[in-house]
Amino acid sequence: MTTLNVENYELLAADLGPENPLPRFRQTERTYILKLDDTVPPDIVASMQYGDLWRVLPYRMQDGYNRVRKPTRFQSVVLENDRLQATFIPALGGRLWGLLDKASGRDLITRNAVFQPATLATRNAWFAGGIEWNTPVPGHSLLTCSPVHAARVDSGAGYPVLRLYAWDRVKCMPWAIDFHLPPGSPFLFARVRLLNVHPREIPVYWWTNIAADEIPGGRVLYPADEALTHRVGGKFGAISLPDTSPDVLVATNNRNTIEYYGLLHPERRPWVVSVAPDGTGLVHASTRRLKGRKMFCWGMARGGRRWQDSLMPAGGQYIEIQAGLAATQSQQLPMPAGAEWTWVEAFGAFSAPAAAVHDQDWTRAWQAAEGVLDRMLPQWRLEEMDRTLAACGRTVPEAVLAAGEGWGALERRRCAATGEPDPVPPEWLFPESDLGPEQAPWLALLERGALPDASPADNPLQGMVQSEWERLLAAAVRAGRSNHWLAWLHLGNMWMEALDSAGAAEAWRRSVERTPNGWAYRNLAVLEQRAKRMEQSCEFMAMAWQVGPRIPKLAIEYAQLLAHFHRFKELRAFCREAPADVREHERMRIFAAQAALETGAYDEVAAVFTYPFATIAEGETILTDIWFSLHERQIAAREGVAIDDALHARVMKEFPPPSNIDFRLVSEISAAG
Repeated sequence: MTTLNVENYELLAADLGPENPLPRFRQTERTYILKLDDTVPPDIVASMQYGDLWRVLPYRMQDGYNRVRKPTRFQSVVLENDRLQATFIPALGGRLWGLLDKASGRDLITRNAVFQPATLATRNAWFAGGIEWNTPVPGHSLLTCSPVHAARVDSGAGYPVLRLYAWDRVKCMPWAIDFHLPPGSPFLFARVRLLNVHPREIPVYWWTNIAADEIPGGRVLYPADEALTHRVGGKFGAISLPDTSPDVLVATNNRNTIEYYGLLHPERRPWVVSVAPDGTGLVHASTRRLKGRKMFCWGMARGGRRWQDSLMPAGGQYIEIQAGLAATQSQQLPMPAGAEWTWVEAFGAFSAPAAAVHDQDWTRAWQAAEGVLDRMLPQWRLEEMDRTLAACGRTVPEAVLAAGEGWGALERRRCAATGEPDPVPPEWLFPESDLGPEQAPWLALLERGALPDASPADNPLQGMVQSEWERLLAAAVRAGRSNHWLAWLHLGNMWMEALDSAGAAEAWRRSVERTPNGWAYRNLAVLEQRAKRMEQSCEFMAMAWQVGPRIPKLAIEYAQLLAHFHRFKELRAFCREAPADVREHERMRIFAAQAALETGAYDEVAAVFTYPFATIAEGETILTDIWFSLHERQIAAREGVAIDDALHARVMKEFPPPSNIDFRLVSEISAAG
């Protein structure tokens, strides 16, 4: 028997905090480019250049969290049969939080005992553990820390199905996952469905990220002879798996944080398994559309261990096994106009003779694992399921179990008001009850032809970037119904996101002409910074701070700008004169320490090394940079020696940084050259 129930789930959780009201505009140039060598297949190289660059609008950044954790109750949805118990948390992107194998009593995936965000996702906040569903833009899902819809669906075969679904605001497309757990099944099945509702091709991305326990001697296997990774010298290229010694797909053999993308042969079935030394573990298999497979590990160096402890402060270590539409996560695929893509994924317990799957011969090892999988779940059965489950995928839910955001309902309302076809199939319910305060101003624009005005002292309303909404707002402004600072601010945001920087600048100037406001001045500063006009950028940011509101997020950007242009005397004065709530923010503490270091106030620097930081980004080394630089300068002044490579190497050896500030992704040996 299969059951589907809504239950309370309590966690120690950090407060996610308020969203950042300052928009993060799309990239116009590639700021992170892999250094590829000639071992990367040409088709992969070509597709790495396809599609949008980094985009997040109209979503806001989620960077207001901390490390203060309190007992917090979440709504969970539990899908269960006599073999498995799957626990989902819709409010956290539909994350599959735990997958309990009842026979062994162990979780097949890493179940985090806390909710602790960190700076790792597209919108900043991300947390470790479970299984996440990442679409449709590269990186972790835009909804990783936001709610998605959950509904109960009749399978038509006598058991309930859980459907998770959402409306994506960047690509303006819906996606859904139907989870099937038939009675007696040792596998949880996920049928994914993506729909391009546009009359044009769009770039699309999908990766399923699965957290599995990091076990000493545990091994990851997939059916590939080569893997793409960062090779010696920093270039991204292929390594031969059969000839690799020690086995790099044993996570604990890797010193540094690293990832390995298996180059699966098209004729081989796609799968990946994480297997412990005793031959037990977790297997993930799919239909052939999901052809990418990857292993990620934090590595055994102190920085990687620090990341593990930061993300899972209640204990435990994890790796990730992943599956995607493309061979790597630097690729997007062209999805034709009106196309529908579906596939089936399977998650289940794995058990094989330990000697076979830990054979030193790589090929024999993965073939042994595949033989076990073929007996458990033949590929033909998975391919057949994608077809047989299609009818259920088009079934209207019996009930909505958890509400997501109201933007899908707003899009349906817009289409109805303008006479356009509804882009969302009826089986993806976005009821009117989803509409709330965030959608209300845009609903007013749609139905009454005017965007309501507001005070610049308040956070601007949630933005929109769809061209359809831009046309509605521009018409309201031209007609004089919304000729105010807020409308011009949002028009500028829309035009900036559409890569019309001249139009954006003009709109923001009109915004401050209507009512001086820090929001538009800040955006003008961003434009000037992108144009590398230092003085103008700093002037606009100073005006933004003067006009206000003087919120911490604006102060952080102002401080970051001053630091970027090495205006450290101004930065030190700004940090010292800022309001108390601004000075106490962890980012401002870092800027204050950096300014003190660069202006010779060394006695003011040390305080930064004891703070419990929450928002250090992946790959960010600012804290260890300050630590090493402080010691170099103190030794140089004390001993009268030059600050050079020799002194730097000496300091790195003699003054290891405290673990709470060490988030480096490479080992100390590598960092020292």
